[in-house]
Amino acid sequence: MAIISTAGLARTFQTKNGPVEAVRGIDLRVEPGEILGLLGPNGAGKTTTLRMLTTLLPPTGGAATVAGCDLARDPAGVRNKIGYVAQSGGVDPNISVREELITQGRLYRLTRTQAAARAEELARELGLTELMERPCAALSGGQRRRLDIAMGLTHRPEVLFLDEPTTGLDPGSRAGLWQLVRQLRDEYGTTVLLTTHYLDEADALSDRLVVVDKGVVVAEGTPSALKLQYGGSIDATLQDTFLAITGRAVAPKDTTPVAV
Repeated sequence: MAIISTAGLARTFQTKNGPVEAVRGIDLRVEPGEILGLLGPNGAGKTTTLRMLTTLLPPTGGAATVAGCDLARDPAGVRNKIGYVAQSGGVDPNISVREELITQGRLYRLTRTQAAARAEELARELGLTELMERPCAALSGGQRRRLDIAMGLTHRPEVLFLDEPTTGLDPGSRAGLWQLVRQLRDEYGTTVLLTTHYLDEADALSDRLVVVDKGVVVAEGTPSALKLQYGGSIDATLQDTFLAITGRAVAPKDTTPVAV
């Protein structure tokens, strides 16, 4: 049974210039333990889709289930079973890593003792033990992203949503986060849905890719299958494959490295 399933998922925004169909009917299926890369040009609808699946934005059409919970009828159930790591993160710069992790645990209704124990466990798993007393403001970019992911894993979610998880990180930090994502799948069976503008990242990490454009799915399959179908060879680059699918290159992102 799919852990994420959507049928005709849609979102229309009402503007002063009339309705805008950001997502026009997404049909999506994600299997348990899968790493799915959601790709698309700017304005394609991928961020709106992600925000709907994480209950941050109500759909205006269609239906979806996430981890066995109906998105419309049981959004609280969905939130209990997912973790979400936003592109901008959400740490408080004025408190320590330990305090941030304990606070996150308390928000998930753990007792203070349980939250402290879970904070220690997450710190060991994500390489944060030596940083527990450091103020969040003093963390490097790579360290901060690991903390963001630790916070998203506090309640042991079945599904983890990652929005542009490595934007701005240096190559070493990116490689470390790639290894962490694979570990979440391989050791804990966590399903991961990620958006990224780095096509090498999507190619390296994703078991399967879904490409959206103009609010609908325009291609899906394994990276190798998409390269063969649209790029003409499994040795084609994903950049060329993406361009063949959408007619557009990925919009450039800020690639200034963040110190580790």
